[in-house]
Parts: sequence; C-alpha cells; structure tokens
Amino acid sequence: MAIKEELVKMLNRALELEHQARIQYLAHAELIKGECSEKTIERIKEIAADEEKHEAKFRSLIGAYLNGEPSMGIAETRRAKGVPEILKVNLKGEKDAIDFYKQIYQKVMDSKKELPYEFETLEHEIRHVILDEQEHVVELSQLLG
Repeated sequence: MAIKEELVKMLNRALELEHQARIQYLAHAELIKGECSEKTIERIKEIAADEEKHEAKFRSLIGAYLNGEPSMGIAETRRAKGVPEILKVNLKGEKDAIDFYKQIYQKVMDSKKELPYEFETLEHEIRHVILDEQEHVVELSQLLG
C-alpha cells in the first residue's frame, strides 16, 4: 500500500475517533449534575470544541494534502454515569488516541522522503493534535483528583 493511502486510512480512523470524542464529551456534559458542577461541564465542553478542531485538521490533511476521502463514520462511543466514571472513560479515550496518533506521527516521520510536498504540514498538524490531547489528559486527571 502506498504511503499516502496508508496515511489516509490511519487519519480516517483518527477522524472517527475525534468525532466520537466530541459527541461523547457533549453527551457526558449533559449528565453532570450537582454542586460545583459548572466548572467541570465548562471544561468538558471546551475539550469537545478542541476535538471539533482536530476533526477539521484531519479532514483537511486527508482531502487537501493526501487527496483522500474523509470518513463520515464514528468510532464507538462509551456511556458513563457520574463525574468520576465520565472522567475516567474520557481519560482512557484521550490516552488511547495519543498512542494511536503517535503511530501516525511516526509513520509520517519515517516517510519524509516520500512526502516532499506534504511532510511539514502533516508533521506539524499531527504533532499539535498530540499536544492538545496530552493537555486534555492533564486536565481530566486534575478534574478527577
């Protein structure tokens, strides 16, 4: 499989994960109730907005840079009840995403010569998504205590 086709496949999976994360965060935000819940709800919705930006980045990389077709699918969402479970489910999702995005990043790094007109943008955008996701891990961990 050519490198661009392989990256399109991987980035489409990433796009589906981001779509799932955004939907899941927004749904979970509606389940958070109780005293002092506003700050947690606000942060969960901010993270959902970050995930939407990641979706846009991945769609652009797939379509504009790799000449592929962006997926309209969604990865499986996870239900959760209560703040601790909601935070744990999403924390695991963020860590799993980071692990997968690092695989994509490494594939891009290993393919620099095969991507003479795409490499820098792919490397930059994927690295920045990883950095955002790492920030989400820290924030969710802090909210979890």
